[in-house]
Formats: sequence, structure tokens, C-alpha cells
Amino acid sequence: MSNTPAIESVKVRQYLTITGNYWAFTLTDGALRMLVILHFHALGYSPLSIAMLFLFYEVFGVITNLVGGWLGARIGLARIMNIGLLLQIIALAMLLVPVAMLTVPWVMFAQALSGIAKDLNKMSAKASVKNLVPSGEGNEERRLFKWVARLTGSKNAMKGFGFFLGGLLLTLCGFQIAILGMALALTLVWLSSLILLPANLGQSNNKPKFTDIFSKSRSINLLSAARLFLFGARDVWFVVALPVFLAMELGWSHWQVGSFLAAWIIGYGIVQSLAPSLYKQRTPDGNSALGWALLLALIPTLIALALLQTTHIQISLVVGLLIFGVIFAINSSIHSYLIVSYADADDVSMDVGFYYMANAMGRLIGTVLSGWVFQTWGLAACLIISTLFLLTAALLSRGLPALVRR
Repeated sequence: MSNTPAIESVKVRQYLTITGNYWAFTLTDGALRMLVILHFHALGYSPLSIAMLFLFYEVFGVITNLVGGWLGARIGLARIMNIGLLLQIIALAMLLVPVAMLTVPWVMFAQALSGIAKDLNKMSAKASVKNLVPSGEGNEERRLFKWVARLTGSKNAMKGFGFFLGGLLLTLCGFQIAILGMALALTLVWLSSLILLPANLGQSNNKPKFTDIFSKSRSINLLSAARLFLFGARDVWFVVALPVFLAMELGWSHWQVGSFLAAWIIGYGIVQSLAPSLYKQRTPDGNSALGWALLLALIPTLIALALLQTTHIQISLVVGLLIFGVIFAINSSIHSYLIVSYADADDVSMDVGFYYMANAMGRLIGTVLSGWVFQTWGLAACLIISTLFLLTAALLSRGLPALVRR
């Protein structure tokens, strides 16, 4: 049964509010990462020390998605989103202390809060879309795909803009003024969210037990495992190995490395938003996830061969990275749609939380391997592991339903 225009208008307004919250949070999150990296580098911190500042950021993502999904089902997704915004404001405020207090443990704790905030915000934003688009067939499923893709793609584009913003604010205003400005802006967003979003949005009709946090759906378990290897395959060479290789082996400046990676993330987000245009007559299913994962596995393989043959290394790496970004964005967009479609409408936050727990675990594994494998064997080895991860993701995707559950 179709919605009345009044109900439809409310849902669109809520979707725009959620998207605005997600944009504001992601912009400050990307800017904060760049501010911390550049500021603490200027203070003389070693690269390893700077990397350690973000360790808890990734570790707490795994825990937060599991617990956050359960909390979202019990108290509502809007409350979870607002808690995430508040925690980010607190994390920013912690960095306003005098420079002498900005020790590694203090900043690691602030980044831990920021990591918790980020995953609460992401999980609640993605899961909320399920409640705003009615489940069904045909146009409603395509509409769900479009809303999820636009939300996810625009978020990643904002993350790239955040990298630029962080560098710009540090240059123009200095570290503390930049942090203070972001904290005040995010406070306004938080207050607006408290007013505009209904507190019970996404709240489960049943009060799930904590032991219910692990999904009992075979499709969601397989998709989550595939997501773990998909994002591990990206981060095993993208997070540490690639920027260090560009700087050390190809002689790129820090400005060139940062700008290129920021532009890559923005382009990646734009492609994610446009992914539904590939599926005008139907929606993606398990076969789509399988096919695109196999296609993606070709790219790191070809780049690794070029590196081993020392053939036009810079051109091969840059062109390969751009192609990888396009195909990876489509993969990610399909996955993001499938988890929302597979999720149970009443326990959507728990299913989505479990899925993004696997996503966070993949990022954590990829980040650790990226530094260790690159330091030990080089970038080509990272790319070979990326290929193996993608083939594993494709193998897991074979078990997904050929048609999305209606």
C-alpha cells in the first residue's frame, strides 16, 4: 500500500536530517584525522607513534557495531545517532587542552571516543533507511538501493572533503581554533537532530537480549564475512603501504600524497552514489556481489605484476588505483544495499550492526597487515594478499541468494 503524501514528506525530511547528520559528522571526522596527523607530525611524533593514536579508533569499531546494534534495537536509532554526535563533540573538546597535556594516551583515548562515535553514527544512519523505505518489490526495492547508495556515497565524498578541510583549517587557524570551530558546528547539528528526529525511530517492538547480537541469518552471516574480506582487501594496501610507497619510492610530496588520496575518496564516493544507475531495470543480488568481486580481484593482480616487472610503475599504480576505486565503489554500494535489504525490519539495527562489525574487523586486519607486510615484503605482496582476500569474498558471495529477499 502506497504512502500518503504527508507520510512521504515526513520520511523524506527524516532521511534528509539523517543524511545531514551523517555529512556533518563525516566532515569533522575526516578533518580531525588530518589535523591530528599533521599537527602531531609537526610536534615531532614518529610515524609509528602517530599510527598508534588511531589504534583504538579501529579496535573500538568492532565492539561498537555489535553493542550499538543491540542498543539501537532497544532504545531507537535516533538516540544512537545523537549519542554518536555527542561523543564526537566530547572527543573534539578533549583536544582543546594545553599542548603539554596532549600525550599519546590522552589522544588515543580521544580517538577511541571518536571511533565509537563514528560507528554509532554510521550504523544508525544506514539502519534508519530501512525504516524510511517500505519493504516490497520492484520500485520500492530500487528506491531503497538508491537511498542507501546516495547516503553511503555522499558520506565518502564528505570524508575526502574533510581531509582537505583539516589541512586548510590547520594552515589558516591553527590546531585549537580549528578543533573549537568543528566542536561548535557539530553541537548545532546535534541540537537540531534532537529536535527533528523522533526518538523511537528504529526501535524494535521486542526487547532483544544481548545474546541476540550475533545474526542467525545465513545470508547476513555470509554477506558479513564477504564484507570483512572486501574491506581487508582494500586496506591491506591502501591505508599504510600505498601512501608510504608513493612518498618513499616515487618521491611524492606529502601534499601530493594527501591530495591524491583525498581526491580518490571523493571520486569513490561519487561512484557509489551513481551505482544504482547500473541497475535501472532490477536490483542487485548475490550474483551481483559475486561477479563484481571477481572483476575487482583482477586489478590488484595486474598492478602487482606491473610492480614485479618494474614496468611504468607510477602510471600502472595510479591508473590501477583509479580503476580499483571505481569497481570497489560499486562492490561496496551493492553490499550496503544488500545488508539493508536482507535485514529484518524489526531488528534492523542488530543485523546492520553485526554486518558493520565485520566491516570494522576487515579494516583492522587490513590496517595491521598493510604495515607489517609492506615493511617485510613490499607493496607487491600487499597486492597479492588483496587479490586472495577478494577471491575469498567472491567465494563467500556464491552462497548469497540469487534474488534479494522481499
